Amino acid sequence: MKPLNFDAERVGILGAGPFGVALGSMLAGGGRPVTIWSTTASVVDSINRERTCDRLPGHTIPAGLEAVSDLEELVSKARFLVLAVSSESACDRLQTLGRVADTSHIAVHAIGALAPEGDRRISQLIAEETPILRSGVVAGPSMAADIAAGRSTSLVCASEFDEVTRESRRLLSIPSKMRLYRSQDVVGAELASALSGAYTIAVGLADGLEVGIGIRAVLVTRAISEMTLLGTALGGTAKTFSGLAGLGNLLVRSSVEHGRISPSYRLGLDLVKGRAECEGEGMRAAIAGLRLARSQNLSLPILETVVSIGAGEVSAREAALSIFETVTEEE
Repeated sequence: MKPLNFDAERVGILGAGPFGVALGSMLAGGGRPVTIWSTTASVVDSINRERTCDRLPGHTIPAGLEAVSDLEELVSKARFLVLAVSSESACDRLQTLGRVADTSHIAVHAIGALAPEGDRRISQLIAEETPILRSGVVAGPSMAADIAAGRSTSLVCASEFDEVTRESRRLLSIPSKMRLYRSQDVVGAELASALSGAYTIAVGLADGLEVGIGIRAVLVTRAISEMTLLGTALGGTAKTFSGLAGLGNLLVRSSVEHGRISPSYRLGLDLVKGRAECEGEGMRAAIAGLRLARSQNLSLPILETVVSIGAGEVSAREAALSIFETVTEEE
């Protein structure tokens, strides 16, 4: 392993997807040195040579961000790491990280889903697959396009370790662009972030069916109620689900502004039209969330409907209209 020569001011980002590149660009633009890791050689070359990335089209990457294909190089430079990969690849990436990181590293993840393997939270995977002892999660109403465009946004960093939240605020906060809040509710923040993507699909269904703003509002309140019921049963704190990681995430993901739209919201819209591939982080979170709900003997009608539609067991239009009627009656 290469000798560790940490730059205390450097942020290391694992994953050159839209969020990782956007976050790295914002930090680099604010004067923070950033190293981003990708397994795709063409992405690394494009970032370093052309200052562009096809995963975030139309965006120019600041000079302070460098890309590498060698994870060992990244962890030898940066003590503070941000995991920004898909939930599908999280286990594999963490196993790779586990071979080169050590106990001196700090890691936070920005994965708004659960791991497909056993419906585990990502912080659990970090503990199981790496020697890293201090970790946390960053979550909240922040879209990659907004971050890349320099629009003001906020995140919550949840960790049981004060050093993790302290370093997250120091290294990820950029005045007037990014503000971080602290929390100790890791379980709640991870579940709220994942489930908000699942319930965003339901809001997309509602908007696709043009049910009206009143029923939409009832749906959102019932969604928060459902995710709070499941989240607290699994050890989270109720207020987390009505905060940035839960309600904040849901509101931003289920809106269309500045020409951007979240994949989960688009999936809901497309399901109404009968032309959607039922995949992506939101649907994976819905499936995992429903399995967890059943393990707790909980009934979550909205989540059950989303999964049934995704599995092709019922018509999106008929099932969605039925659940909206039920939700309104319950209120």
